[in-house]
Amino acid sequence: MKRHTRIAVLMTAATVVLPLSACGSDDSGGGKPTAGPIDIWYSTNEQEQAWAEAAVDAWNAEHPEEKITARAVPAGKSTEDVIGAAITAGNTPCLVYNTAPAAVSAFEKQGGLVNLSKTFKDAESFIEQRSGDAVDGFRSPDGSLYQMPWKTNPFMLYYNKEVFAEAGLDAEHPELRTYDDVLAAAEAIKSAKAADFALYPPATSDYTNALFDFYPLYLANSGGTQLVEDDKATFTGEAGLQTLGFWQQMYAEGYSSPEAYSGDMWAGPFADGVAAMGIAGPWGKGQFDGKVEYGVVPLPTAAGAEGASTFADSKNVGMFTSCRNQQTAWDFAKFSMSKENDAALLEETGQFPTRTDVTTVAADFLKTNPFYEPFADAVPRAVDVPNIPGSSEVWTTFRKAWDDTVLSGKGDVEGSFGEAARTIDDQANG
Repeated sequence: MKRHTRIAVLMTAATVVLPLSACGSDDSGGGKPTAGPIDIWYSTNEQEQAWAEAAVDAWNAEHPEEKITARAVPAGKSTEDVIGAAITAGNTPCLVYNTAPAAVSAFEKQGGLVNLSKTFKDAESFIEQRSGDAVDGFRSPDGSLYQMPWKTNPFMLYYNKEVFAEAGLDAEHPELRTYDDVLAAAEAIKSAKAADFALYPPATSDYTNALFDFYPLYLANSGGTQLVEDDKATFTGEAGLQTLGFWQQMYAEGYSSPEAYSGDMWAGPFADGVAAMGIAGPWGKGQFDGKVEYGVVPLPTAAGAEGASTFADSKNVGMFTSCRNQQTAWDFAKFSMSKENDAALLEETGQFPTRTDVTTVAADFLKTNPFYEPFADAVPRAVDVPNIPGSSEVWTTFRKAWDDTVLSGKGDVEGSFGEAARTIDDQANG
């Protein structure tokens, strides 16, 4: 069964082990959750930090005995790595407002996440009332919720209007509906030397980078088919092979770079004018304003499908078992997801809260900020990663095949990914 999820910026992170904090002793042994001071982590995104600091200040002003100490996730290889290391060390914060759904199964396996459904009597009702059917896409195989759906960022294709004009392309209404359209535009850009590259997604072996190149286009091309469904890899079908072939050609022709970008790997190439196009969610506006004159179009597909699916790029909130005062963590999580704070999240960061009434809650903002309207329209078609056992292993297997045959621009795509699919079938079944 498909579990399509409405969803939200990938991540920054750390491999350091932090000192034990107010959340540093385990109180997850089965007693009633307690209240008291807690620590939380939030994203390093500047706009998101401003939102989090405002929410924390408002809470602390009314709850002096349950003070929140907040900080950005420390810098490092990835958020997933630092959280995993902190779980092992027993010193995670109580809440992380940057928990990737793809990593939840690994954190569960480590025993790091609180089962919200069983710990808090109002967890199911609160989360379902806020997020509706999207909740089911985040349930773990045991049916419980170990993450709170928080924000969603439907991906679209940004393009640099000045680069397109220089390459002789229509800068206001570019033809970018199909893979062939994008390849033709890439050739025009290359021939005109209007930009170094047409597209420059993160080109490292980190498995999460598949969410910035293959997966968004595959979701669009396949009608929202997740990477794994019914315990089977899906990407060796026609839609998957079309998407893989498109990306292999992008690298083979030099339209995309296989080298890791020296700056911000997610937003930098487009923001810096090195790439003519970029794949990003609505958060891209905050990254690109004042740097690039850009437009936005839906993601391309092989045949130019209308109303195609897209990647949701969710970031959720995880509560961790080393948290001493889990009742305060739960109460603050709910407070941070009130209508007022959710509206402020969209206004401050351009990221959509994962709630069924977002267009009502943020009606005034959307009316005065038409840039976000296409993203709001795409929220119901946004799909996230499958919540399956061995998720990180599955994506790592996929990424290795990608590095071998797509990033290199050569090799047997069908054979390599067929082998990867067989491995993934075993990994997805535990």
